[in-house]
Amino acid sequence: MLHRITALHFDGQGHEHAHEHACHHEHTHADTPELSGEQTLALMSYMLEHNRSHAEELHNIAHALEKQGKHEAANLVGDAVHYFGHCNDKLDEALRLVKEGD
Repeated sequence: MLHRITALHFDGQGHEHAHEHACHHEHTHADTPELSGEQTLALMSYMLEHNRSHAEELHNIAHALEKQGKHEAANLVGDAVHYFGHCNDKLDEALRLVKEGD
């Protein structure tokens, strides 16, 4: 089955643009175990901190690449860190809503 997702990207000048990607894999939840509210909150909290840790590691890698003269690679990793930050902001907001009970 073909699914379409809209992705937001930034060009070399920092301008945003969105476009659709076709995704050719099936995504089902048939074998996903039910999570309690407490388990959901704990997992979301863990995942957010885990992602923040990875973002920090990637930030350090970008600096290392820059020092090694690998500027294009450093810029791409920097972009990834930027997008990671946006994802983490969304997760943080979702976590806040869960804690408040929507």
